[in-house]
Amino acid sequence: MRDPVTFPFYNDLSSLPGVGPKLRPVLARLIDGETWLDLLFHLPTSWIDRRNRNTIDEVQIGEIATVTGTVDKVEHARLKLPARVRISDETGFITLTYFHANRQWLEKTFEIGKTIIASGKVGDYQGGRQIVHPDHVADPEKDDELPEVEPVYPMTANLTPRQMRKFMAVALDGIPDLDEWIDPHLMRRNGWPTFKQALIRLHQPKVYDLDSFVVARQRLAYDEALAREMAMGQARLARERRHSRAIPRAVGVEKTLVDALPFKPTRAQMDAYKDVATDMGRPIPMRRMIQGDVGSGKTLVAALAAALVAADGGVTAFMSPTEVLARQQAEAIGRFLAPLGIRVAALTGRDKGAGREDILDSVRSGKVQVLSGTQALYQSDVDLPDLSLVVIDEQHRFGVADRLKLTAKGVSPHMLVMSATPIPRTMALAVHGDLDISVIREKPANRQEVVTAAVPDTRINDVIAAVARAVERGERAFWVCPAVDSEDAGDASAIARRDVLSNYVNAPVELVHGRMPPADRDAALEKLRSGEAPVLVATTVIEVGVDVPEATIMVIEHAERFGLAQLHQLRGRVGRGEKASSCLLLYQAPLTENGKERLDTLRKTTDGFEIAEADFRLRGPGDILGLRQSGAADFRVLDITQDANLIETARTDAKSILMADPTLQGPRGVAVRRARDLFAPRIAELVAESD
Repeated sequence: MRDPVTFPFYNDLSSLPGVGPKLRPVLARLIDGETWLDLLFHLPTSWIDRRNRNTIDEVQIGEIATVTGTVDKVEHARLKLPARVRISDETGFITLTYFHANRQWLEKTFEIGKTIIASGKVGDYQGGRQIVHPDHVADPEKDDELPEVEPVYPMTANLTPRQMRKFMAVALDGIPDLDEWIDPHLMRRNGWPTFKQALIRLHQPKVYDLDSFVVARQRLAYDEALAREMAMGQARLARERRHSRAIPRAVGVEKTLVDALPFKPTRAQMDAYKDVATDMGRPIPMRRMIQGDVGSGKTLVAALAAALVAADGGVTAFMSPTEVLARQQAEAIGRFLAPLGIRVAALTGRDKGAGREDILDSVRSGKVQVLSGTQALYQSDVDLPDLSLVVIDEQHRFGVADRLKLTAKGVSPHMLVMSATPIPRTMALAVHGDLDISVIREKPANRQEVVTAAVPDTRINDVIAAVARAVERGERAFWVCPAVDSEDAGDASAIARRDVLSNYVNAPVELVHGRMPPADRDAALEKLRSGEAPVLVATTVIEVGVDVPEATIMVIEHAERFGLAQLHQLRGRVGRGEKASSCLLLYQAPLTENGKERLDTLRKTTDGFEIAEADFRLRGPGDILGLRQSGAADFRVLDITQDANLIETARTDAKSILMADPTLQGPRGVAVRRARDLFAPRIAELVAESD
């Protein structure tokens, strides 16, 4: 239940004076919420110094300045010329310029001889100074003078900064001071204000002091880091109190599987498997992530874990984001487990009627011990008796509800999640703090390095000719386009590019994109895999999990439009067999500095961890891995590109708090609970699966 002390934070926006039925939805969309708390967490991105200059002569071109002067000239707009108002003092004058201004408003606002305050960006006009469309014009004799320091908010149409300041003032006046939850030594060392003082300082600054802005924001960022760590720490404690089926190590099973492999597992693979086996050997639910680069061999680790479960009489459910990947994983795991006599089946949306019932009956009767599928796995008619292990591939593609529905099919099953895109350590701590993480950095010995080159699209005819020659030599190729049709990408669309390539390549060219029925996509991929169609033109639907070892060429058109992590994933579709492979990044010149750095990074390294760090640095946490899709990176204040040290400190602090007061009943525990509820309600479901 919500602590009554925090009730004012949850007042509805409609309780703010001036927020009626029309304005409420506008404000709610802007702040992504409906309460005073959501409003107060809509923090300013910066401050503007609106302090009045002593004289007009002090004003410099290029700065935002506030001046007081007397109106001495008004020129109304004529022909294509704007309206101009000149204000002056004893040191000089400045021109206020308006395009398409209302004449009556001008005459009323700028009476000759009237003293006004004007504020805005100062530019040059015929050797003098001007402010085009001032941000503010005020009468110094009235009460609505400008704030000396103005917070700058992300804004939207139909809402003004003045309204925002008024709403903030009401909310700040209406919330209580809360008991402190941060360790007092940490408060003093960092010079942090209290929680409410930090909000007041950011929303109602009295002096223009950027250090004060940084310190106040940092205080709130730490609050969020601590709240998240407390929520995840409590989830861990709750999970440790639950009973799960302990799966014993079966050395003979492991040896049979490994000895039958056509390759030798890497040490990193076996180390990750040992972590998994150790976790599953305990009578508490495992929650572990295997993080590994494209082609690092995560599926083998999952297969070894599934073998232990099957040897103990249990069932493994393996959930993938697409039908293609689910069936591909079923084939791969099936090959690994065949020497043990363990059967694997696939269940996806395409399975209907009697065929679907046959699969489900095989699982119920124990004939199938591993079921690979999509969200079809958690449909109500899917019975998974003795479900002991849930494996989730490309876990960031699934929402929390998906994971909860699948784990609910068993009694506290172990859960293993896998990600093919390396995550920087800071992000892993912030986003996946409720998981133990095993990292596979080593690639199998038979993996080919992929030679990567960046080529301007002016040479596209040369690239097409090279692909045609490669096909004649018996090679297979992917050609990735940024959009499906010409409306979005012109000649670089997948449909148009397939038509062009079909005229040059002396073999069938297939097409795959997200608008196609899944069965048609699977059929096209199968033609590439079998060699019937040696070229596949596609959108990014092939980004994850498509395994065609015979493919040796990857062409990515308009590569500058893609993120680094996505480019790396696409490149990972080649180099999976024994032949040398190449990736061509076709770009449209001129490149931005950011675009150039992205392509250069990809060209210089195939290390996914190095690429992830670069992507993290260039783009921040928001869209790497599509984390927003799963709600995992839904931060209010925390910026993990700059707050890494706060996350580390908060994790240590949370552990000590929970060690001293596991039920959070003491004075600090009660205060910390409030912080958790204020800052971390949106991650509650992320850790609820451990409760």
